[in-house]
Amino acid sequence: MDCLFCSIANGTVPSTKIYENESVYAFADIDPQAPFHCIIIPKAHIDSAAAINKENSAVIAKIFEAAAEIAREQKLENGFRIVTNCGRDGGQTVGHLHFHMLAGRLLAWPPG
Repeated sequence: MDCLFCSIANGTVPSTKIYENESVYAFADIDPQAPFHCIIIPKAHIDSAAAINKENSAVIAKIFEAAAEIAREQKLENGFRIVTNCGRDGGQTVGHLHFHMLAGRLLAWPPG
């Protein structure tokens, strides 16, 4: 399988690491949309949110545990946003489940 985010997680494609544990990897987004913008991924390949099932759903808790730790480490006291895109119409551009964590400015809704 030729997956960009799998290659980032296993270190064959360089990234700016923000956080890592046994099942989650987070790295700086290369096109940040906020003063703080990282991508949080499971190390195990999951295509998208639509592919979450009983066998792999525990990693979602690990993702959000990592997000809370990242928020503490980065001192994001004023809050943050976590977004995932699913499928082409949902705006997903990399076929690996991932979450954008944005902070450091007021994030309006709808996004823009």
